[in-house]
Amino acid sequence: MNEIPTRVGPGAHLTLHYRVALAAGGAEVISTFGGRPATLQMGSGQLAPALEQRLLGLAEGEEGRFELAPDEAYGRRHAELVQSFQRALFDANADLVNEGPYEPGDAVRFRGPGGEQVAGVIKSIDDERVVLDFNHPLADQAIVFEVRLLGVIPA
Repeated sequence: MNEIPTRVGPGAHLTLHYRVALAAGGAEVISTFGGRPATLQMGSGQLAPALEQRLLGLAEGEEGRFELAPDEAYGRRHAELVQSFQRALFDANADLVNEGPYEPGDAVRFRGPGGEQVAGVIKSIDDERVVLDFNHPLADQAIVFEVRLLGVIPA
């Protein structure tokens, strides 16, 4: 008797290997291949919506390779998301993701005016001011998303 494979639908729990690489040049950004697979729930915000859309309908055991334009992947860069803060305000509201002194290129979590946590990257820092970029690091980049779907538990 042939079993019908379980397919990805809204709210499904997935176990998968995935890789994100830049479309231009193929530089790998992140990959779970060769390591532990990822687990996620569709619709929970763990993947960009366009990436989730590519998974919908895939069957357990299936593989896929998808190219996404910048607007579909992580969007375009927005100049207004690069912001300058007084150092004292930054120090009072930032949590360094990595330990050590703050340096350009470091990722930080920053408490916004409403108390929400937003992620940013330090562009420059001195005793007086800090410039943070709140754009996604892959903004303006076309990407390739590869996936091997190991398991699907429907919602």
